[in-house]
Amino acid sequence: MYDELTAGDIKKMEEEIEHRKLVVRPQLLQEVKDTRAHGDLSENFEYHAAKKAKNQNESRIRYLERMIKTARVITDKSAEDEVGINNTVTVEFVDDGSVETYRIVTTVRGNSLENLISNESPLGKALLGKKEGETAHVQVNETLGYDVKLLKLEKTVDEDGDRIRSY
Repeated sequence: MYDELTAGDIKKMEEEIEHRKLVVRPQLLQEVKDTRAHGDLSENFEYHAAKKAKNQNESRIRYLERMIKTARVITDKSAEDEVGINNTVTVEFVDDGSVETYRIVTTVRGNSLENLISNESPLGKALLGKKEGETAHVQVNETLGYDVKLLKLEKTVDEDGDRIRSY
């Protein structure tokens, strides 16, 4: 299965890879060198911690490179008045009347603690293509579902005021 990423997601991942290779990697290599000089490696906690940090950095680089290599690039094909990727939506949960605001993002950027919901989550899928005032049914699993009403839709724009379609 391929991850769906926008061109902006890929750009951010490439920037992180470059930073990790050009800035973080040399720092961690120097740290390993410095701690190695402290003596007996079997009892040198700083050396083992430095090696672990270096290996975690290399793992992250490989992970990001693999994500980019296997990604399927998507764009926001939604109409001006429809929910699409990187749009901010305010929804009302019909059952209890509570109101929440979310931003629809790709899976790699999803973070429910920051109200960033994935376009592949049940709520994200239900909202894509909806217009203000419409109600969407969110099917969580075979037996559990709920309805939400789209109260407000905000299209993401860049600093020039142009609508961002693929980020």
